[in-house]
Amino acid sequence: MAEERQSDNDPNMRSQSSSSGSASMKSTSAAPTTTNQRESTEEEPDWGDAHEDFDEIYKNNEETDLGDVRNKYVATHLLSQVSIGMDLTKVTLPAYLLERRSLLEMYADFFAHPDDFVKGTESQNAEERMVAIVKYYLGAFYPATKSGAAKKPYNPVLGETFRCRWTVPGLKLTGKRTTDGPFPGSDINQVTFVAEQVSHHPPISAFYAEHPAKKISLSAQIWTKATFLGLSIGVENIGNATIYLQDFDEKYVLTFPNGYGRSIMSTPWMELGGKVEIKCEKSGYYAEIEFLTKPFLGGKPHKIVGSIFKQGTKKPVMTLKGEWFNVIFAKPLRGKEFTIVDAKEKPEVPKECEPIAKQVWIEQRQRDEAQKRRRTGKEFQPKLFEKDGENWIYKYSLEGRKEP
Repeated sequence: MAEERQSDNDPNMRSQSSSSGSASMKSTSAAPTTTNQRESTEEEPDWGDAHEDFDEIYKNNEETDLGDVRNKYVATHLLSQVSIGMDLTKVTLPAYLLERRSLLEMYADFFAHPDDFVKGTESQNAEERMVAIVKYYLGAFYPATKSGAAKKPYNPVLGETFRCRWTVPGLKLTGKRTTDGPFPGSDINQVTFVAEQVSHHPPISAFYAEHPAKKISLSAQIWTKATFLGLSIGVENIGNATIYLQDFDEKYVLTFPNGYGRSIMSTPWMELGGKVEIKCEKSGYYAEIEFLTKPFLGGKPHKIVGSIFKQGTKKPVMTLKGEWFNVIFAKPLRGKEFTIVDAKEKPEVPKECEPIAKQVWIEQRQRDEAQKRRRTGKEFQPKLFEKDGENWIYKYSLEGRKEP
Protein backbone atom coordinates (compact mmCIF):
# COMPACT_ATOMS: atom_id res chain seq x y z
CA MET A 1 0.00 0.00 0.00
CA ALA A 2 1.52 3.31 -1.04
CA GLU A 3 1.95 6.51 0.91
CA GLU A 4 -1.49 7.85 0.08
CA ARG A 5 -2.88 10.40 2.51
CA GLN A 6 -6.44 9.78 3.67
CA SER A 7 -8.54 11.82 6.04
CA ASP A 8 -10.07 10.19 9.09
CA ASN A 9 -13.52 11.29 7.94
CA ASP A 10 -13.22 9.10 4.85
CA PRO A 11 -16.22 6.73 4.91
CA ASN A 12 -14.20 4.13 3.06
CA MET A 13 -11.72 3.55 5.87
CA ARG A 14 -12.01 -0.08 6.87
CA SER A 15 -11.20 -1.99 10.02
CA GLN A 16 -9.39 -5.27 9.54
CA SER A 17 -8.50 -7.98 12.02
CA SER A 18 -4.82 -8.69 12.44
CA SER A 19 -5.28 -12.13 10.98
CA SER A 20 -5.73 -10.25 7.72
CA GLY A 21 -8.97 -12.04 7.15
CA SER A 22 -11.79 -10.36 9.05
CA ALA A 23 -12.81 -6.98 7.71
CA SER A 24 -15.61 -4.76 8.95
CA MET A 25 -16.44 -1.09 8.58
CA LYS A 26 -15.56 1.17 11.46
CA SER A 27 -16.49 4.83 11.82
CA THR A 28 -13.79 7.30 12.73
CA SER A 29 -13.99 10.87 13.94
CA ALA A 30 -13.69 13.62 11.39
CA ALA A 31 -10.31 15.15 10.79
CA PRO A 32 -8.82 17.50 8.24
CA THR A 33 -7.02 15.97 5.32
CA THR A 34 -3.26 16.26 5.66
CA THR A 35 -0.83 16.53 2.80
CA ASN A 36 2.91 16.69 2.40
CA GLN A 37 5.61 16.22 -0.21
CA ARG A 38 5.23 12.42 -0.18
CA GLU A 39 1.55 12.45 -1.15
CA SER A 40 0.64 11.22 -4.60
CA THR A 41 -1.78 13.37 -6.59
CA GLU A 42 -2.62 10.57 -9.02
CA GLU A 43 -6.30 9.60 -9.01
CA GLU A 44 -7.52 6.02 -9.03
CA PRO A 45 -8.80 4.92 -12.45
CA ASP A 46 -12.41 3.86 -12.92
CA TRP A 47 -12.14 0.08 -13.22
CA GLY A 48 -15.88 -0.45 -13.73
CA ASP A 49 -16.16 -2.63 -10.63
CA ALA A 50 -17.73 -0.18 -8.18
CA HIS A 51 -20.50 -2.72 -7.51
CA GLU A 52 -18.03 -5.24 -6.03
CA ASP A 53 -17.61 -5.43 -2.24
CA PHE A 54 -13.92 -6.33 -2.12
CA ASP A 55 -13.75 -5.97 1.67
CA GLU A 56 -16.46 -8.61 2.04
CA ILE A 57 -14.58 -10.92 -0.35
CA TYR A 58 -11.44 -10.40 1.71
CA LYS A 59 -13.31 -11.12 4.95
CA ASN A 60 -14.64 -14.42 3.64
CA ASN A 61 -11.13 -15.58 2.73
CA GLU A 62 -9.91 -16.33 6.26
CA GLU A 63 -6.75 -18.42 6.52
CA THR A 64 -7.65 -21.78 8.08
CA ASP A 65 -6.17 -25.19 8.65
CA LEU A 66 -5.21 -26.59 5.25
CA GLY A 67 -6.35 -30.10 5.98
CA ASP A 68 -4.92 -32.93 3.89
CA VAL A 69 -3.41 -31.45 0.74
CA ARG A 70 -1.70 -34.59 -0.55
CA ASN A 71 -1.26 -34.15 -4.26
CA LYS A 72 1.17 -36.34 -6.19
CA TYR A 73 1.47 -33.87 -9.03
CA VAL A 74 2.22 -30.89 -6.78
CA ALA A 75 4.70 -32.87 -4.68
CA THR A 76 6.48 -34.17 -7.77
CA HIS A 77 6.58 -30.69 -9.32
CA LEU A 78 8.13 -29.17 -6.18
CA LEU A 79 10.67 -31.97 -5.76
CA SER A 80 11.73 -31.61 -9.39
CA GLN A 81 12.90 -28.05 -8.70
CA VAL A 82 14.74 -28.47 -5.40
CA SER A 83 17.42 -30.37 -3.54
CA ILE A 84 18.17 -30.49 0.20
CA GLY A 85 19.92 -27.33 1.36
CA MET A 86 18.86 -25.37 -1.73
CA ASP A 87 18.00 -21.67 -1.46
CA LEU A 88 14.32 -21.29 -2.42
CA THR A 89 14.52 -17.61 -3.42
CA LYS A 90 13.84 -18.29 -7.10
CA VAL A 91 11.74 -21.44 -6.73
CA THR A 92 8.03 -21.23 -7.55
CA LEU A 93 6.13 -22.64 -4.58
CA PRO A 94 2.75 -24.40 -4.95
CA ALA A 95 -0.28 -22.14 -4.43
CA TYR A 96 -1.33 -24.04 -1.30
CA LEU A 97 1.89 -22.88 0.40
CA LEU A 98 1.19 -19.19 -0.32
CA GLU A 99 -0.86 -16.65 1.62
CA ARG A 100 -3.01 -14.12 -0.20
CA ARG A 101 -1.28 -11.12 1.35
CA SER A 102 2.09 -9.44 1.21
CA LEU A 103 4.90 -10.01 3.69
CA LEU A 104 4.68 -6.31 4.61
CA GLU A 105 1.12 -6.75 5.86
CA MET A 106 2.11 -9.80 7.87
CA TYR A 107 4.70 -7.74 9.77
CA ALA A 108 1.89 -5.39 10.84
CA ASP A 109 0.47 -8.26 12.89
CA PHE A 110 3.29 -7.73 15.39
CA PHE A 111 1.15 -4.86 16.71
CA ALA A 112 -2.18 -6.68 17.08
CA HIS A 113 -1.86 -6.01 20.84
CA PRO A 114 -1.06 -2.28 20.80
CA ASP A 115 -1.75 -2.01 24.53
CA ASP A 116 1.13 -4.42 25.19
CA PHE A 117 3.37 -2.46 22.82
CA VAL A 118 3.00 0.77 24.83
CA LYS A 119 2.96 -0.84 28.29
CA GLY A 120 6.70 -0.44 28.82
CA THR A 121 6.33 3.35 28.95
CA GLU A 122 4.14 3.23 32.07
CA SER A 123 6.65 2.17 34.72
CA GLN A 124 9.44 4.08 36.43
CA ASN A 125 11.18 0.79 37.25
CA ALA A 126 13.77 -0.47 34.72
CA GLU A 127 13.14 -4.14 35.49
CA GLU A 128 9.40 -3.72 35.05
CA ARG A 129 10.00 -2.00 31.70
CA MET A 130 12.11 -4.93 30.51
CA VAL A 131 9.44 -7.42 31.60
CA ALA A 132 6.81 -5.39 29.71
CA ILE A 133 8.93 -5.40 26.54
CA VAL A 134 9.46 -9.18 26.84
CA LYS A 135 5.72 -9.71 27.32
CA TYR A 136 4.93 -7.66 24.22
CA TYR A 137 7.55 -9.54 22.18
CA LEU A 138 6.39 -13.03 23.18
CA GLY A 139 2.74 -12.19 22.52
CA ALA A 140 3.41 -10.68 19.09
CA PHE A 141 3.98 -13.89 17.10
CA TYR A 142 0.66 -15.65 17.60
CA PRO A 143 -1.57 -13.14 15.71
CA ALA A 144 0.46 -13.59 12.52
CA THR A 145 0.48 -17.39 12.70
CA LYS A 146 -2.63 -18.42 14.61
CA SER A 147 -4.08 -20.56 11.80
CA GLY A 148 -1.09 -22.87 12.27
CA ALA A 149 -0.94 -23.30 8.50
CA ALA A 150 2.51 -23.21 6.93
CA LYS A 151 1.84 -20.53 4.33
CA LYS A 152 4.32 -18.06 2.91
CA PRO A 153 3.18 -14.46 2.23
CA TYR A 154 3.82 -13.09 -1.24
CA ASN A 155 7.15 -11.32 -1.73
CA PRO A 156 6.71 -7.53 -1.94
CA VAL A 157 7.96 -5.80 -5.07
CA LEU A 158 10.77 -3.30 -4.64
CA GLY A 159 9.28 -0.04 -3.40
CA GLU A 160 6.02 -1.60 -2.24
CA THR A 161 4.60 -0.03 0.93
CA PHE A 162 1.87 -0.80 3.44
CA ARG A 163 0.44 1.29 6.28
CA CYS A 164 -2.24 0.93 8.93
CA ARG A 165 -3.11 1.92 12.51
CA TRP A 166 -4.72 0.68 15.72
CA THR A 167 -6.78 2.30 18.46
CA VAL A 168 -5.31 1.25 21.81
CA PRO A 169 -7.76 -0.37 24.26
CA GLY A 170 -8.23 1.78 27.35
CA LEU A 171 -6.84 4.95 25.79
CA LYS A 172 -9.24 7.69 24.74
CA LEU A 173 -8.64 9.56 21.52
CA THR A 174 -7.42 13.09 22.22
CA GLY A 175 -8.53 14.87 19.07
CA LYS A 176 -4.92 15.90 18.42
CA ARG A 177 -3.77 14.70 15.01
CA THR A 178 -0.36 13.89 13.60
CA THR A 179 0.79 15.83 10.56
CA ASP A 180 3.58 13.45 9.58
CA GLY A 181 4.83 9.96 10.39
CA PRO A 182 3.44 6.60 9.26
CA PHE A 183 -0.23 7.63 9.05
CA PRO A 184 -0.75 11.44 9.06
CA GLY A 185 -4.12 12.49 10.41
CA SER A 186 -4.18 9.78 13.07
CA ASP A 187 -4.81 10.56 16.72
CA ILE A 188 -1.67 10.85 18.84
CA ASN A 189 -3.15 8.10 21.05
CA GLN A 190 -3.15 5.59 18.19
CA VAL A 191 -0.38 3.23 17.12
CA THR A 192 0.54 3.78 13.47
CA PHE A 193 2.61 1.53 11.18
CA VAL A 194 4.34 1.76 7.82
CA ALA A 195 6.51 -0.74 5.91
CA GLU A 196 8.52 -0.53 2.70
CA GLN A 197 10.41 -3.07 0.61
CA VAL A 198 13.76 -1.30 0.48
CA SER A 199 16.00 -3.87 -1.24
CA HIS A 200 15.65 -6.68 -3.77
CA HIS A 201 19.04 -8.40 -3.36
CA PRO A 202 18.86 -9.27 -0.53
CA PRO A 203 15.06 -8.90 -0.15
CA ILE A 204 14.91 -6.51 2.83
CA SER A 205 11.67 -5.26 4.39
CA ALA A 206 11.86 -2.24 6.68
CA PHE A 207 9.04 -1.21 8.98
CA TYR A 208 8.33 1.38 11.65
CA ALA A 209 5.60 1.90 14.26
CA GLU A 210 4.97 4.58 16.87
CA HIS A 211 2.63 5.89 19.53
CA PRO A 212 3.21 9.66 19.70
CA ALA A 213 1.52 10.33 23.05
CA LYS A 214 3.47 7.59 24.80
CA LYS A 215 6.68 8.54 22.94
CA ILE A 216 7.51 4.97 21.96
CA SER A 217 8.61 3.70 18.56
CA LEU A 218 9.86 0.52 16.91
CA SER A 219 12.14 0.41 13.88
CA ALA A 220 13.05 -2.86 12.17
CA GLN A 221 14.52 -4.50 9.12
CA ILE A 222 14.20 -8.16 8.19
CA TRP A 223 15.19 -10.24 5.22
CA THR A 224 14.32 -13.88 4.90
CA LYS A 225 16.27 -16.76 3.41
CA ALA A 226 14.29 -19.93 2.72
CA THR A 227 16.01 -23.31 2.44
CA PHE A 228 14.61 -26.70 1.42
CA LEU A 229 15.19 -29.26 4.21
CA GLY A 230 13.59 -32.35 2.72
CA LEU A 231 10.11 -32.59 4.22
CA SER A 232 10.34 -29.06 5.60
CA ILE A 233 11.19 -25.52 4.55
CA GLY A 234 13.39 -23.46 6.86
CA VAL A 235 13.14 -19.65 6.85
CA GLU A 236 16.00 -17.71 8.42
CA ASN A 237 14.90 -14.27 9.64
CA ILE A 238 17.93 -12.01 9.36
CA GLY A 239 17.78 -8.58 10.99
CA ASN A 240 16.64 -6.91 14.17
CA ALA A 241 14.25 -4.41 15.68
CA THR A 242 14.82 -1.53 18.09
CA ILE A 243 12.18 -0.29 20.51
CA TYR A 244 12.91 3.24 21.72
CA LEU A 245 11.38 4.69 24.89
CA GLN A 246 12.04 8.41 24.54
CA ASP A 247 11.14 9.43 28.10
CA PHE A 248 13.80 7.04 29.46
CA ASP A 249 16.20 7.29 26.50
CA GLU A 250 16.26 3.48 26.42
CA LYS A 251 16.72 1.33 23.33
CA TYR A 252 15.78 -2.36 23.36
CA VAL A 253 17.36 -4.33 20.52
CA LEU A 254 15.45 -7.51 19.55
CA THR A 255 16.35 -10.40 17.27
CA PHE A 256 13.92 -12.82 15.59
CA PRO A 257 13.44 -16.60 15.63
CA ASN A 258 13.55 -18.66 12.47
CA GLY A 259 10.45 -20.22 10.94
CA TYR A 260 9.84 -23.75 9.71
CA GLY A 261 7.15 -25.13 7.44
CA ARG A 262 6.76 -28.79 8.37
CA SER A 263 5.15 -31.72 6.50
CA ILE A 264 4.90 -29.72 3.29
CA MET A 265 3.99 -32.80 1.25
CA SER A 266 0.96 -33.68 3.38
CA THR A 267 -0.66 -31.32 5.91
CA PRO A 268 1.69 -28.33 6.28
CA TRP A 269 2.08 -26.68 9.69
CA MET A 270 4.52 -24.13 11.00
CA GLU A 271 6.70 -23.58 14.04
CA LEU A 272 9.39 -21.19 15.25
CA GLY A 273 12.88 -22.17 16.37
CA GLY A 274 16.16 -20.70 17.51
CA LYS A 275 17.68 -18.43 20.16
CA VAL A 276 16.82 -14.74 20.39
CA GLU A 277 17.92 -11.87 22.57
CA ILE A 278 16.33 -8.69 23.90
CA LYS A 279 18.88 -6.25 25.26
CA CYS A 280 18.80 -2.76 26.77
CA GLU A 281 22.34 -1.43 27.01
CA LYS A 282 21.43 1.57 29.17
CA SER A 283 19.59 -0.31 31.94
CA GLY A 284 21.76 -3.42 31.77
CA TYR A 285 18.78 -5.76 31.52
CA TYR A 286 18.67 -8.43 28.84
CA ALA A 287 16.63 -11.53 28.00
CA GLU A 288 17.76 -14.78 26.43
CA ILE A 289 14.92 -16.84 24.96
CA GLU A 290 14.91 -20.07 22.96
CA PHE A 291 12.06 -21.19 20.70
CA LEU A 292 12.18 -24.99 20.80
CA THR A 293 11.27 -27.00 17.72
CA LYS A 294 9.27 -30.20 18.12
CA PRO A 295 11.44 -33.29 18.68
CA PHE A 296 11.41 -35.85 15.88
CA LEU A 297 9.81 -38.44 18.18
CA GLY A 298 7.22 -37.26 20.71
CA GLY A 299 7.16 -33.92 22.49
CA LYS A 300 5.09 -30.80 21.93
CA PRO A 301 5.60 -28.04 19.37
CA HIS A 302 5.77 -24.28 20.05
CA LYS A 303 7.59 -24.47 23.41
CA ILE A 304 9.86 -21.70 24.71
CA VAL A 305 12.27 -21.32 27.61
CA GLY A 306 14.04 -18.16 28.66
CA SER A 307 15.48 -15.93 31.35
CA ILE A 308 15.75 -12.22 32.09
CA PHE A 309 19.07 -11.06 33.56
CA LYS A 310 20.56 -7.90 35.05
CA GLN A 311 24.10 -7.30 33.88
CA GLY A 312 26.60 -8.19 36.60
CA THR A 313 24.38 -10.77 38.31
CA LYS A 314 24.58 -14.55 37.91
CA LYS A 315 21.01 -15.54 38.70
CA PRO A 316 18.17 -14.49 36.40
CA VAL A 317 15.68 -12.01 37.80
CA MET A 318 12.93 -13.98 36.02
CA THR A 319 12.59 -17.29 34.18
CA LEU A 320 10.14 -18.06 31.37
CA LYS A 321 8.58 -21.29 30.09
CA GLY A 322 5.54 -22.42 28.17
CA GLU A 323 4.19 -22.32 24.62
CA TRP A 324 4.28 -19.15 22.52
CA PHE A 325 1.23 -20.50 20.66
CA ASN A 326 -0.71 -20.80 23.91
CA VAL A 327 0.34 -19.88 27.48
CA ILE A 328 3.70 -18.68 28.81
CA PHE A 329 4.54 -18.57 32.51
CA ALA A 330 7.02 -16.31 34.31
CA LYS A 331 8.71 -16.95 37.66
CA PRO A 332 10.45 -14.00 39.40
CA LEU A 333 13.59 -14.68 41.43
CA ARG A 334 11.56 -13.88 44.51
CA GLY A 335 7.89 -14.45 43.96
CA LYS A 336 5.24 -16.80 42.66
CA GLU A 337 4.86 -18.03 39.10
CA PHE A 338 2.29 -16.16 37.02
CA THR A 339 0.91 -16.14 33.48
CA ILE A 340 2.73 -13.53 31.43
CA VAL A 341 1.18 -14.39 28.02
CA ASP A 342 -2.10 -16.10 27.16
CA ALA A 343 -2.00 -15.90 23.39
CA LYS A 344 -5.35 -17.47 22.56
CA GLU A 345 -7.36 -15.63 25.20
CA LYS A 346 -6.14 -12.07 24.63
CA PRO A 347 -8.35 -10.35 22.02
CA GLU A 348 -6.65 -8.81 19.03
CA VAL A 349 -7.30 -5.22 18.02
CA PRO A 350 -8.43 -4.78 14.39
CA LYS A 351 -6.07 -2.74 12.27
CA GLU A 352 -7.52 0.10 10.24
CA CYS A 353 -6.51 0.06 6.59
CA GLU A 354 -7.60 1.60 3.35
CA PRO A 355 -10.23 -0.32 1.35
CA ILE A 356 -9.08 -3.48 -0.42
CA ALA A 357 -10.00 -2.09 -3.84
CA LYS A 358 -7.74 0.93 -3.33
CA GLN A 359 -4.93 -1.25 -1.99
CA VAL A 360 -5.08 -3.41 -5.11
CA TRP A 361 -4.88 -0.35 -7.35
CA ILE A 362 -1.95 1.09 -5.41
CA GLU A 363 -0.10 -2.24 -5.42
CA GLN A 364 -0.60 -2.52 -9.19
CA ARG A 365 0.78 0.99 -9.64
CA GLN A 366 3.84 0.04 -7.59
CA ARG A 367 4.40 -3.03 -9.77
CA ASP A 368 4.11 -0.88 -12.89
CA GLU A 369 6.72 1.49 -11.47
CA ALA A 370 9.02 -1.47 -10.74
CA GLN A 371 8.71 -2.67 -14.35
CA LYS A 372 9.48 0.84 -15.60
CA ARG A 373 12.64 0.98 -13.47
CA ARG A 374 13.79 -2.34 -14.90
CA ARG A 375 13.23 -1.10 -18.47
CA THR A 376 15.01 2.22 -17.97
CA GLY A 377 17.74 0.95 -15.65
CA LYS A 378 16.91 3.69 -13.15
CA GLU A 379 18.33 3.01 -9.68
CA PHE A 380 15.74 2.55 -6.95
CA GLN A 381 15.72 4.95 -4.00
CA PRO A 382 13.45 4.12 -1.02
CA LYS A 383 10.95 6.87 -0.25
CA LEU A 384 10.50 6.28 3.46
CA PHE A 385 13.67 4.64 4.81
CA GLU A 386 17.39 5.33 4.51
CA LYS A 387 20.31 3.02 5.22
CA ASP A 388 22.47 3.60 8.28
CA GLY A 389 25.18 0.95 8.46
CA GLU A 390 23.39 -2.41 8.64
CA ASN A 391 20.09 -0.80 9.65
CA TRP A 392 17.31 0.93 7.75
CA ILE A 393 16.00 4.05 9.52
CA TYR A 394 12.58 5.62 8.97
CA LYS A 395 13.12 9.14 7.65
CA TYR A 396 10.22 10.73 9.53
CA SER A 397 10.54 9.05 12.93
CA LEU A 398 8.90 10.40 16.06
CA GLU A 399 12.16 11.42 17.73
CA GLY A 400 13.03 13.55 14.71
CA ARG A 401 9.72 15.43 14.68
CA LYS A 402 8.36 18.22 16.85
CA GLU A 403 4.87 16.75 17.24
CA PRO A 404 2.77 16.06 19.13
